[in-house]
Amino acid sequence: MSRAAVIEPVLLVHGGAGVRRQDIDAGSEDEIRGALAQALRQGHALLQAGHGALDAVTAAVVVLEDSPHFNAGRGAVFTHDGRNEMDAAVMDGATLRAGAVANLEHVRNPVLLARAVMEHSPHVMLAGAGAETFAREHGIALADPDYFRTELRWRQWQEALRREASGSNEDTPGGDRFGTVGAVALDVHGHLAAATSTGGMTGKRWNRIGDSAVIGAGTYADSHCAVSGTGWGEFYIRTAAAHAICMRVAHMRQSVHDAAERVIRGEIPELGGSGGAIALAADGTFAMPFNTAGMFRGRMGADGVPHVAIWKDEP
Repeated sequence: MSRAAVIEPVLLVHGGAGVRRQDIDAGSEDEIRGALAQALRQGHALLQAGHGALDAVTAAVVVLEDSPHFNAGRGAVFTHDGRNEMDAAVMDGATLRAGAVANLEHVRNPVLLARAVMEHSPHVMLAGAGAETFAREHGIALADPDYFRTELRWRQWQEALRREASGSNEDTPGGDRFGTVGAVALDVHGHLAAATSTGGMTGKRWNRIGDSAVIGAGTYADSHCAVSGTGWGEFYIRTAAAHAICMRVAHMRQSVHDAAERVIRGEIPELGGSGGAIALAADGTFAMPFNTAGMFRGRMGADGVPHVAIWKDEP
């Protein structure tokens, strides 16, 4: 590869939309920013070493799954029945291979299982007990339910039950419908990848599955674009949001900024939904739109510095 053809790797991450200033204290905010920065460093180091985009997004999401501050992995929210049910997906833009898992209760890092499904099974999506059997067969680490219990998520669950019992429609701190982690990356070979992981909605019932594990809804990557979404999953499924952004980039020749803005700040809120996304194009341009008060997000590129933001008034 000539010097003129060298591609600068780029990594974007998110830790969920829907956050409000009154929902987090200064100490938690510092820890959240630190976790986002660590995810960026971990994934970008792999890109700098010549690893593929899929390795980078997987590594970044593992860092966020291991943090109790995000609704994924260790910090997953509680279902209506007081359990944790987690979903995740990965997609390799160069090959259109994908792996997804849903309704996991014991898998420590759902994103690792999603990648194993992609690489070691003939299927795209596995769910529930079967997915966890597959995890055991392929050496994916499991954890007892206590591992996923945090005081914050416990309080949010109790508040959701209280509101349900009282018939209240008042908002819940942190939001019932929000909270996901994800990453998209461009590697030195020009390949893109996306990964997303979530604990879903607080108080969800009936083994509800959101958009994160649905390829094309909350997670998508091809040779033109990579997207990871975060928000009210039903609307991301109905609009095939991640795929819609990439199709606008590939076939309508829109910039990734315009494409993401139209879907995230146009189509989804027009239907009554809300949330955000991170989107990355093959030329290294990117967008991080959201239509909520804040979104945990960050990027790392040629300068080798993690740039992290939460609120609308931050660059």
